[in-house]
Amino acid sequence: METNPIGVCELLVGLPDVNVLGVVDDAGAPIVLHVEQRSLRPECPACGRDAWLKDRPEVLLVDLPCFGRPARLVWRKHRWCCSVSSCPMGSWVGVDGRIAASRMGLTDRAGRWVTVQVGRHGRSVAEVADDLGCGWHAVNDAVIAYGAALVDDDPDRVGSPTALGLDETLFARQGPWRRQAWSTQIVDVDRGVLLDVVAGRDSSEPSRWLAGRSAAWRDQIRWATLDLSSSYRSVFDTMLPTAVQVADPFHVVRLANTTVDEARRRVQNETLGHRGRKTDPLYRSRRLLTMAEERISVDGHQRLRGLLEAGDPNGEVRMAWHAKEVVRQIYAHTDPDVAAAWVGDIGRDFCDPSMPIEVRRLGRTIKRWADQIIAWHQAHVSNGPTEAVNNLIKRVKRVAFGFRRFRNYRIRALLYAGKPNWDLLATITPH
Repeated sequence: METNPIGVCELLVGLPDVNVLGVVDDAGAPIVLHVEQRSLRPECPACGRDAWLKDRPEVLLVDLPCFGRPARLVWRKHRWCCSVSSCPMGSWVGVDGRIAASRMGLTDRAGRWVTVQVGRHGRSVAEVADDLGCGWHAVNDAVIAYGAALVDDDPDRVGSPTALGLDETLFARQGPWRRQAWSTQIVDVDRGVLLDVVAGRDSSEPSRWLAGRSAAWRDQIRWATLDLSSSYRSVFDTMLPTAVQVADPFHVVRLANTTVDEARRRVQNETLGHRGRKTDPLYRSRRLLTMAEERISVDGHQRLRGLLEAGDPNGEVRMAWHAKEVVRQIYAHTDPDVAAAWVGDIGRDFCDPSMPIEVRRLGRTIKRWADQIIAWHQAHVSNGPTEAVNNLIKRVKRVAFGFRRFRNYRIRALLYAGKPNWDLLATITPH
């Protein structure tokens, strides 16, 4: 048991090799602790001669709350100079990363704590800054400095994925015209881990990211999942030529549902000359048309037939609805060969001139993506984990009320959805 009052005070402070000089306790203000570093007189880095103490600058740092009160740490540093007047070294200030990192407004322990609160638990920077009684920028700078080291300096975080997924999400609306700025998420589909976030949704940045990986790392990827995006298809064709591309089933079925909706709206305008109104038969059938056939009750089927007879004189919406159900049947087949034949028949039959224009367009798309659609029956992987990661990123955006700087957005997303090794946080050096 420590009974020396000075030793007890230093134990409560919890910083290594420091002397506690005093405490300022003003009512209604944070408690202020003055410390100095215990160190031997250093030698001049240039000539090796003894250094002289030149000055004692004070640095005010935000510390963790002390006994329920905000706390500040005043670190009285040592500014040294060479004892030889002709030495070109000049002066320098002693540093100790155990107390605080260079140019950081928080102590080292406070910086690591805020990184956990904001990055791991998804709290807002403003909320954590309020807990510490400091400004937003002090907390955000610490989160980015420690977070960047945690996610970028650990090669094991990326690992060795065998299935890779790409998807985009909106990063921000920029400028006076609210121009949309997008980002692309690179996801390990097997583990559901966000590997990185790159700017834009074209092929250039994802290709550059993959080019930074070794050839052995790229060759081990067997499956490449994507929505029906030509840009991401180009990325996989160029950078992962040996990986089998798999079109996401959800996006294929959603495209078929969009086909039905577009046909319904076109026929609505051609027959009635206006957009859908609540009394129009086709508008009343919009929910039933996009519902899975097996989920429609007997009464629902009768109601749907009646509405189509009343609002679809040429049967075009009915054909689009049947086409949607045929596309859904692709994923009811378990035999890859049967599924391949089914997709081939769809590509041929949907392009028939008697089909509505929307169905013909759907047929051309399915024919163009036939190999990727069929590959699902071999891989049984989808872009679902990538969409789940997108949801986590959108949660970070909601908590932050949006982002303006891509670097902040990337680090916050990787801390929350990238599953970094939080055990390494105590050992990293902030950037």
